[in-house]
Amino acid sequence: MLMRTDPFRELDKLTQQLTGGSTPGTWSRPNPMPMDAYRSGDEYVVVFDLPGVAPDAIDLDVERNVLTVKAERRPVAVSDGVEMQVAERPLGVFSRQLFLGDTLDAERIEAAYHNGVLTVKIPVAAQAKPRKITINDTASEQKQLNA
Repeated sequence: MLMRTDPFRELDKLTQQLTGGSTPGTWSRPNPMPMDAYRSGDEYVVVFDLPGVAPDAIDLDVERNVLTVKAERRPVAVSDGVEMQVAERPLGVFSRQLFLGDTLDAERIEAAYHNGVLTVKIPVAAQAKPRKITINDTASEQKQLNA
């Protein structure tokens, strides 16, 4: 099972509840690293939108069943004499942490990055997969022993 946490999202929800929505002069900032997660067969797939992030600016780490995704969106280089008119795209380092359940195989995680989308595949651990259990017929075993 895949578990996620975003402590700031919970804080944002609490703040909105206490203030009755957004306060004048503020706006709800979108998550700079939105994700989707789903199960496909024997693996979980987590997809992160990271437009404008260079592949070398993405870092994935797993420590004690916690998958950490860090990405840095760097400012676009502007030449001398150019004055920025609007700067709404969030810049800087962003991170998300996913807590991986014991049923996932953190040793075999795979990741790919294409067209601003990071896809992480986390296989279900072999011991967590359903398996058939054979039932022994003790009556026939007793007959074979007595014969």
